[in-house]
Amino acid sequence: MTEENLLVPLEEYLKVGLHIGTKFKTKFMEPFIYKVRPDGLAVLNVQLINERLAMAANLMGQYEPDEILVVCRRENGWNAAKLFSKLTGIKTFAGRYPPGILTNPNLENFTEVKLLFVTDPWPDKNAVEDASKLGIPVIALCDTNNEANNLDLMVPCNNKGKKSLGLVFWILAKEYLKVKGKIKSDKDIEIPLDEFTAE
Repeated sequence: MTEENLLVPLEEYLKVGLHIGTKFKTKFMEPFIYKVRPDGLAVLNVQLINERLAMAANLMGQYEPDEILVVCRRENGWNAAKLFSKLTGIKTFAGRYPPGILTNPNLENFTEVKLLFVTDPWPDKNAVEDASKLGIPVIALCDTNNEANNLDLMVPCNNKGKKSLGLVFWILAKEYLKVKGKIKSDKDIEIPLDEFTAE
């Protein structure tokens, strides 16, 4: 694995524990697991995390901001998800996903989107189910304990830690803005990484 292929330097991934999974592993996540530590925690393959993050950013880049919805029920991701929304203009629900906003056109906050991004398919399962009913593709951050039902693109990572979620949202924001031609390099991003990963 060479540093040039990485979206951020390797130490950034390692520092936030992006690769540290849980003690529980599903069959869906086995291909992404590099090894299991002596303490029982599964360790994800950083190269595969990096590849999937790049795929997610490229897929998102095919859509305009108003065609994407980000859902993040996990409190550890709220700050990062809101900053991501501020940078990209992509609508984000940080907190409870309002039932029916994708499926009920009579609701005031009814939202039509072409792509859904969820921080964790388990707490965000209502949004995933609604998207699958409508045939909307779903990108999901998946830890070693996640299932893959109704997901179109799984991005393996620690989807529970505040710092790892911060790094993921920062990477996706900068890569999305690059694909859209809004910024040329990592240095052009308006909100620095440390604001995304702040405790």
